[in-house]
Amino acid sequence: MEVYTDLKIILTNDDGIDGPGLEVLRGCVQDQGEILVVAPVQPQSGIGHKITTRSPILVEKLEPNRYSVDGTPADCSRIALKQLAPDADWLIAGINPGANLGSDVYNSGTVAAAREAAILGCRSIGISQYVAKDRQIDWDITGYHAAAVLKMLLEKTLEPAWFWNVNLPHPLNDYSEIPFGFCGLDTNPHKYDFHKNDKQYIYTGSIHERPRNPGTDVAICFDEKKISVTKIPVGTT
Repeated sequence: MEVYTDLKIILTNDDGIDGPGLEVLRGCVQDQGEILVVAPVQPQSGIGHKITTRSPILVEKLEPNRYSVDGTPADCSRIALKQLAPDADWLIAGINPGANLGSDVYNSGTVAAAREAAILGCRSIGISQYVAKDRQIDWDITGYHAAAVLKMLLEKTLEPAWFWNVNLPHPLNDYSEIPFGFCGLDTNPHKYDFHKNDKQYIYTGSIHERPRNPGTDVAICFDEKKISVTKIPVGTT
């Protein structure tokens, strides 16, 4: 195990610069070193790994160490690591209000930001809070548990071209310790369909009843009520 102190950490998300999870994330790691926030101007949930290459990207410095980017989460990672903090030790994306488990990792802007950082050679983490049906997030409790898992991962060796994907279970009712579950991605698709309305097709589906395999990230988070921790490679094998 490597122990890191005085880190330079980039924070981003896919919910926008004013997203509540981003401020909670900042509180989780503010004692770990220098923090630089580089996040999208607008919410970008579900945008995946889209990047901007054919038009300029507006970047505004809102205050010291806090920038808004008129682009995607992956754009934020690129600009942060190419221009604003090329010497960063870590990039952390989140805390997303909603799970990014299994096949979600291919749609998620949160995970894409972490993946892009790993592509660029920076250690990275995507972190999300599952939200149970008809429930709300208690951000204070989420922040408490997120801080614990992030501290553990920041001290853990991570090979190049890999990144961590973390999902917190829900509901989180108190500050009791929650075990971590290191696991692989579930390969089952969501349970969804499309409702036809004239020429339009409207998505209908729910992540709460999604199929899952025992021991994978969905089952660890949904059924075992543990914090799922998955190490994901940049490429496929």
